[in-house]
Amino acid sequence: MSDFVDECQLHAKGGDGGAGCVSFRRESHVPRGGPDGGDGGHGGDVWVVADRNVASLLAFRDFPFRRATDGGHGQGRKRHGRNGADELVRVPEGTIVRDRDGAVLADLVHAGDRWLAAQGGRGGRGNVRFASNRMRAPHFAEQAESGEERWLGLELKLMADVALVGFPNAGKSTFISAVSAARPKVASYPFTTLTPSLGVVRLDDGSGTDADSFEMVIADVPGLIEGAAQGKGLGHQFLRHVERARVLLIMADLAEVAGRDPHEQVDVLLGELELHDSALAARRRLVVGTKADVAHLRWDGPRLSAVTGEGVAPVLGQLRDLVSEARHADEAPAQYVVHRPEPTGITVLRLGDGVFEIEGRQARRAVALSDLTDPAALAWAQRRLEKLGVSRALARNGAQSGDLVRIGDFEFTYEPDT
Repeated sequence: MSDFVDECQLHAKGGDGGAGCVSFRRESHVPRGGPDGGDGGHGGDVWVVADRNVASLLAFRDFPFRRATDGGHGQGRKRHGRNGADELVRVPEGTIVRDRDGAVLADLVHAGDRWLAAQGGRGGRGNVRFASNRMRAPHFAEQAESGEERWLGLELKLMADVALVGFPNAGKSTFISAVSAARPKVASYPFTTLTPSLGVVRLDDGSGTDADSFEMVIADVPGLIEGAAQGKGLGHQFLRHVERARVLLIMADLAEVAGRDPHEQVDVLLGELELHDSALAARRRLVVGTKADVAHLRWDGPRLSAVTGEGVAPVLGQLRDLVSEARHADEAPAQYVVHRPEPTGITVLRLGDGVFEIEGRQARRAVALSDLTDPAALAWAQRRLEKLGVSRALARNGAQSGDLVRIGDFEFTYEPDT
């Protein structure tokens, strides 16, 4: 089974908050000590972080679940529960995060880029926080808020300076193994390369110093065939890895067994790239013929043989010039995050005859954090909902006495204010 995975699912779960504590100070010679229950700790967050030392999304293939630590419960003597530790989900550079509908949420391009995948739940407040002149001894505290939970899609697009594009068995893997330390599988049958691989090419000016050396990253992409953009063959699964390459090295097989003209190969390859992404048609590229040592097809352009080394140095020199030009002319890809602020206030939805649902984070928290089995806590939650304008909003939307109202998992019967 391949150890390279470029698409996977992630289930992120923020840590649950800790519950507030109900406690009263009881010490000798201290009359009426009063409430001293501490707050619960906040749950940890789940962050997706780009890491240069991670090569693929293999770690998520069999175990996509990542959860942050829960917050601790509050204790007496106003002791605050511990906050949960954040969970850092490390992914390769160039990872795109999508929601379940496929919309892009974040693009983590460089090492250190991060995105908040699931927020931890807020800790509940202890009973000391509810003490006032009207309520000297509150016998209730807030419950814990559950952490955010969501499914996400992760998609990897390799970051490379040069992408090798060619038909199956065109000599791409032989070339990258000859010019770098990459060792992809090389064989004499098509579709030998089933997964992309990266190689670093270092070119020196002959002085022997590191100051004038030049490095570029080359990506070996599985071979394309005609119709790859529509799903034929294997290459369509990896065309995304060509999108971020600064330069394309189009490799035409001069020893094609089927006898396909190399110029026709180039036309087909460029057509498939344009069908996948029209921007690739204008990408800087170098077209070369491969297998020059056994070539029998007519070709007037640059040619090379990765086996004998013929023509390899000139091609690397041209790639160096194109990559240098692209680095100076093009802006480096930058991280971006799509922010969709949650609406403020409350919204009333009519689900059917006599059934209403209240949406809004503040309203959900008012009931989710309250112990509704306690009369004092229930009264406190009702006052919070009243301040949010829930009763007025229901009346404006035509709610009648006896209608069912839902707020999160909580349901109650509506009675208009008298």
